[in-house]
Amino acid sequence: MNTINFKELISVTLILFSVIDIMGALPFIIDLKKKFKKLDSLKITLVSGILLFAFLFIGESILDLFGVDFQSFAVAGGLIMFFLGLEMVLNIQIFKHDPQLEDTSPIVPLAFPLIAGAGSMTTLISLNSEFHKINIMLGIVLNLIFVYGVLKSSDFINRKIGVTGSIILRKFFGTILLAMAIRLIKKNLIGI
Repeated sequence: MNTINFKELISVTLILFSVIDIMGALPFIIDLKKKFKKLDSLKITLVSGILLFAFLFIGESILDLFGVDFQSFAVAGGLIMFFLGLEMVLNIQIFKHDPQLEDTSPIVPLAFPLIAGAGSMTTLISLNSEFHKINIMLGIVLNLIFVYGVLKSSDFINRKIGVTGSIILRKFFGTILLAMAIRLIKKNLIGI
């Protein structure tokens, strides 16, 4: 039955929070704010939400179109989550930022690929095999509310948590992401 389960909702919300990593992106957001003077927090959040919900509902159809089974995609998604977690914990850069996007609207680097990027989309399809869709949808909404809040108050947050607080949050959620990625890979390798 597709009902709200608070344990699932918390798990989904934390996984998406770790993958989106809006707190870890705070320095990037601050830099963009300096460059563009003002970011349209609502528009960026809405575009991100549309992308995330679209992929949640048609992501599996896209897989079918390319003839990719879900277990293989889930393992690939688990690997992406694993490398994202490694980036966060070890403070290394595996996924490179595209410099061609720097002169475009800030919606492009923020909504896509930062918030609703490959990691988020892969994670959504992976979560779809493990959790009820209602809990995933609510997890997306909760994360979007948080994303909006961070975008809206990024200067304030930056002053309050400082560099050390940002590093601690990034490492903590990176460790959670690594553990979830290992669980996801282990579970779906059996299915292959």
